[in-house]
Amino acid sequence: MQSWSKTSSLCQRYGLVLYDGFSNHCLANTVEPLRAANMLSGRQLYQWVFLTVNGLPATSSSGLEVRPHTPLKDAEGDMLLVMPSYGFRTHATWQNRAALGSAAKQFKVLAGMDTGSWLLAHAGLLSGHRVTIHWEELAAFAEEFPDIDGVRERFVIDRDRVTCSGAMAAFDMVMFLIGRDHGQALALEVAQLFMSGHPQVAMPVGRGRSRSVTNRAIALMQEHVEDPLTIAAIAFRVGCTQKTLEARMRTATGAAPQKVYRRIRLIVARKLVLETVLPVSEIALRCGYQDASAMTRAFKAEFGTTPRALRLALF
Repeated sequence: MQSWSKTSSLCQRYGLVLYDGFSNHCLANTVEPLRAANMLSGRQLYQWVFLTVNGLPATSSSGLEVRPHTPLKDAEGDMLLVMPSYGFRTHATWQNRAALGSAAKQFKVLAGMDTGSWLLAHAGLLSGHRVTIHWEELAAFAEEFPDIDGVRERFVIDRDRVTCSGAMAAFDMVMFLIGRDHGQALALEVAQLFMSGHPQVAMPVGRGRSRSVTNRAIALMQEHVEDPLTIAAIAFRVGCTQKTLEARMRTATGAAPQKVYRRIRLIVARKLVLETVLPVSEIALRCGYQDASAMTRAFKAEFGTTPRALRLALF
């Protein structure tokens, strides 16, 4: 079961190894949720540096040049994310194998992003692990590395190895890590910055059947902020009983549906407080509260301050 909230003072250090041909999309889907987690939490939960094997700039598949902070050999941290994307086979050299092998000793966790699993496998760093890779390369990967259990999943976490199957999956993977490490309340807030209310992409929480039900329920909550639905009505719309929804929501987020719904509405309220000059009474109505005092009490319980105090702090 996931945890709704966690408090950790530790800042996790990520190193992203970029190669010529890397995907801008994969890079953004990895780094932007981390940036948002830092911003929304008001703490430095994550730090990251861009690395290359030779210390020279790497050019993406669409021509974006990224200058590394440092060569790979000088880096250390909590997680090393290997991101080659296109043309990855040209990087499967003995020099790269040696560089990754040395770097593996300086990082606690190794991650293969998109086709990065191929380079980690080539370096002998995935043997005996369950991993994934971009679906187009899965068959060839199985033939090339028969000692590795390659599976067709969006992302896989197996002990100290993390792999994902592409740029879109990178977002899901990072969102899962944020929720696991810092709680689903923060993951929900980060997701709301990037995701639409479409039932299939509301929030990448949970796994399997719990994820499907939870995402559809959260999508309905996002669509009905001003006119809140009852939990029973949400359960009916997603095709399950209220008891089933409550169980799956708790499994996926660590919180009851009522608590998740309240958080979604209050996140919207905070955004309106910070970005508009609407009176608190109007904000309350837009977030489904008929009584501004009731919203203020809920707001303070959730964020530790009142709407008016938060707005005054801006000046």
